[in-house]
Amino acid sequence: MAGYKKFDPRLESLVVETKTLWGDDVGDLSDEDRAWVAAAIQQNPQLAGKIEYERTHTGFTRIITVTADDIAQLYESRVS
Repeated sequence: MAGYKKFDPRLESLVVETKTLWGDDVGDLSDEDRAWVAAAIQQNPQLAGKIEYERTHTGFTRIITVTADDIAQLYESRVS
C-alpha cells in the first residue's frame, strides 16, 4: 500500500490502534524508558522517521519503528 509510509494528518483521524517497534540502532533501554519513548512518539507521530499506516476493518493502525534519531528528536522537542 504505497502512500501509507509517511506521516499523513488526514489518516491520523482514522487511527484506531498503535504499535511501536524498535530499530536495531536503539540499543538497550530500560522498560520504563521504552514505555516513555513509545508513548511520546505515538503522541507526536510527526516526529517519527519511519511510520506506516496499516488498513484495518475500522480504520488504520499506526506503526512506528523508533530509531535513535527519533529519540533524539523527542528529547529536543522536550527541551525547546
